[in-house]
Amino acid sequence: MPDPNAKRILWYVFAGSKGGNNRIKIVDLLKERPYNINQLAEAIKLDYKAIQHHISVLEKNNIVSKMGEKYGVLYFVSNYFEANIDAFNEIRSKIKKV
Repeated sequence: MPDPNAKRILWYVFAGSKGGNNRIKIVDLLKERPYNINQLAEAIKLDYKAIQHHISVLEKNNIVSKMGEKYGVLYFVSNYFEANIDAFNEIRSKIKKV
């Protein structure tokens, strides 16, 4: 069931700072399949440390989850995010129009 507070969280994460566009790219990739940080950095053409930062923000806000340990960690979109994907799509379309 969608969370009524999800829109606020998603607005904050994806539109509240300059990094929102990169976070959208990360989430778009993770919707397709799991990635590790190196794979995300290569796919998005961003520095490893930048990807680490964005993943940390996404994790703290329950948008991505991880499985594995150390270098074997893979990231997925979270169940919370999947339940609120309509809110994400709405926010994403509004951001792109601006």
